[in-house]
Amino acid sequence: MKKVTIGILAHVDAGKTTLSEGLLYQSGTLRKLGAVDKGTAYLDNDNLEKKRGITIFSHMARIKNENSELLLLDTPGHIDFAQEMEETLGVLDYAILVVSASEGVTAYTQTLWNLLKSHKIPTFIFVNKMDTLKANKGKVLQDLSTLDDNCVEFGGEDSEFYEKIATADEAILEEYLESGQIKDEEIKDLIFQRRIFPVYFGAALKLKGVAEFLQGLDKWTKKIEYPEKFASRIFKISHDEKGERLTWLKVTGGELRAKTELMPDEKVNEIRLYNGTKYQVVPSAQAGEIAAISGLKTTYPGQGLGFERDQTNFTMQPVLTYAVQTVPDKMHATLTALRQLEDENPQLHVKWDKQAEEISIDVMGKIQLEILQQILHDRFGLKAEFAQGKILYQESIKDSVEGVGHFEPLRHYAEVHLLLKPGKLGSGLVFKNECSLEVLPKKWQDQVMDSLANKEHLGVLTGSPLTDMEITLVGGRGSNVHTVGGDFREATYRALRQGLMELKAQNQVSLLEPWYQFTLRINREQVGRAINDIEKKGGKFEIGESDHDVVTITGQAPVAQMQDYATEVRNYTHGSGQLECLFAGYRKCKNSAEVIESINYDPVSDIYNTPNSVFCSHGAGHTVVWNEVPDYAQYPYLQS
Repeated sequence: MKKVTIGILAHVDAGKTTLSEGLLYQSGTLRKLGAVDKGTAYLDNDNLEKKRGITIFSHMARIKNENSELLLLDTPGHIDFAQEMEETLGVLDYAILVVSASEGVTAYTQTLWNLLKSHKIPTFIFVNKMDTLKANKGKVLQDLSTLDDNCVEFGGEDSEFYEKIATADEAILEEYLESGQIKDEEIKDLIFQRRIFPVYFGAALKLKGVAEFLQGLDKWTKKIEYPEKFASRIFKISHDEKGERLTWLKVTGGELRAKTELMPDEKVNEIRLYNGTKYQVVPSAQAGEIAAISGLKTTYPGQGLGFERDQTNFTMQPVLTYAVQTVPDKMHATLTALRQLEDENPQLHVKWDKQAEEISIDVMGKIQLEILQQILHDRFGLKAEFAQGKILYQESIKDSVEGVGHFEPLRHYAEVHLLLKPGKLGSGLVFKNECSLEVLPKKWQDQVMDSLANKEHLGVLTGSPLTDMEITLVGGRGSNVHTVGGDFREATYRALRQGLMELKAQNQVSLLEPWYQFTLRINREQVGRAINDIEKKGGKFEIGESDHDVVTITGQAPVAQMQDYATEVRNYTHGSGQLECLFAGYRKCKNSAEVIESINYDPVSDIYNTPNSVFCSHGAGHTVVWNEVPDYAQYPYLQS
């Protein structure tokens, strides 16, 4: 029997969890159909999910069909929890994209589609809520064609169906014209290669079309072949009701056995196979299996084991940072609790400012804040408030420079030369090594590259994270007598900061701010007000087609200007307007001088990220400020 991992994704309120319930019930996994609005959904089993009526955490269920076992991952639909959704993509064989017939392809549907495309995940589409008054099959199919022309209705295989399939591949088209037939295996291959996207229609709440869709998943999915060598990918960290830390992973090669040491001093204790909240403990997990592992302490979502590489460059990123407020005697307990939640969601980026005695966290939006507040109360017995959110800026560079860092206190020695170059928009930080082994031995080069990879590097304008840069090791020096562990780490960080300060002096460092992609639905008479607002906020927009008296405006605008606009929209539309905002990436900050002045960051005084170097003379180490380092060091290395 083939085992297929399939994730279910959707815009919030499209009926994703209702479809999951329907699939479980139709397959016989559930004897009684649960309901989201009644808090009885099988997969929304967390108390917070039952109260809110939304999926907050990814959940797993098992569906046994005639020819397959589907490992179903139900993912969060609300944008504030999109990080957890994205983390599951790395383990999926297939995806189900649920689209509401009444809303069609929304901006978030497009975002989900782009993510599935970038991860190359074969996708089935279920058009839900076909029993509503607004449902129009022809219009929905036309809407889906904006995602891809090869979204094809399945379920009624006739000549028109096969003609549509055939046009996706020249060889198959030629075969079809000659024989009038297309083999099922060829259709499976086209789906798996993302050249055909099966579309099914139904109403999950009334179980219409669910049985046919389940049969389609059984029929049109392929058996995945895995290598014999062990590997796995981690997609989730959680804690059970007893506080046991669980590492959720998919075995992507070989076999995972209990008591295996996966990393130094970290051994697999239990291997659990979950179905909803219930699980069984097994001695081993084979390739293709999803398992929750106890006993591991330092794993993280996106981590690859064996031949799998880490997935670190997630698209869904927080854009707001909030200060956490609690009573003074609970500060340490709150920080400890937030560290555990950060273990489950690393993008919380919990920060502790020792001088100000302040905790801060990064979040996607206010709904996530409300959930965090409730989790702190329910799970840890802590009460917390959150101060007004600040924008998460980033920094990049506009020109190239060679930075040098030197670390030579008494009985220590290391020097590092890094070439900093602007990277492509959205590329993040890229680390390269072009240093000759004749210049710097491999063991020291490895220390430099590890140091670059193991820290969040900050800019020199506001202390915000760096992005869109190439950082290349080009040279350095060490001492067989005096160089000890940590020396190259110190020299590496100083080299990066020294180069940034050189560029800052030349006005070649730029501040970037996050932008939203927004969709605004309002009544026709309020369009003038909306356009005026968007222009004032520095946004760009397009007015789409109107549906009766409702007009849709789409566009992009800075997060700083849009973060409270949803409240404004609710007020001036008396609750009828809808604003949906999605993170759209970073762009050059228009009022950067004002932002830099307000943050008032001093890069030279940042003792944890100093641009200065340490040299030794007369038997003692002394600090050399960044702009004087070139006169002391072997600099520039590229021209030496």
